[in-house]
Amino acid sequence: LTILAVEPARPARAWLTDDDFDSDGQLTKSPVRELTVAALGPRPGAPLWDVAGGTGAIAIEWARHGGRAVCIERDAARAERIRANVANLSGGVEVIHGTAPQALPSLAGAHATAPHTKAPDAIFIGGGLTADGMIDACIDALAPGGRLVANTVTLESEAVLWAARARHGGTVHRIGIERAGKVGSFTAWRPALPVVQWVVDGPSQSNTH
Repeated sequence: LTILAVEPARPARAWLTDDDFDSDGQLTKSPVRELTVAALGPRPGAPLWDVAGGTGAIAIEWARHGGRAVCIERDAARAERIRANVANLSGGVEVIHGTAPQALPSLAGAHATAPHTKAPDAIFIGGGLTADGMIDACIDALAPGGRLVANTVTLESEAVLWAARARHGGTVHRIGIERAGKVGSFTAWRPALPVVQWVVDGPSQSNTH
């Protein structure tokens, strides 16, 4: 009798720190990052699109929690930085240098024809919310029953989220984080910019016939 025990590989730490990422400042910081990935609902093998990737933090954390991700970033230098972060921190993330929502139809086409990919179970929008057609294009790209999460700190993008909620439903949260920091020889709370987060589930059935 031969018994073989297999233990799945897991990250040494459940979540990365902000300092783990090489970033130019475009980073969804902890603990908003953890709240965002939790809202997206990672699970083994599930595909995510991270739109306007910045540093790639959401896609990387998703991959570390067992999923697969495609990260779309319009800035060439940031796209290269994301690739380096992926190589150092997670693997499992494909980086696309392109602008959303214009890049999404070709990406969806690739997902439709490649046997190892499919429509995303989750989409995160971390930037570009004011681009024409961004939200509708992302919702249309979701797999049936998929989830979209969008974060913003600007009033202009927040207005777009409220208009999208009126059309598609979902829930809106305002996340406020304060960190302890030095004030002379004392310590005080320093608030970060509040993050408005919209979470919405797509239709449970495909609209295509």
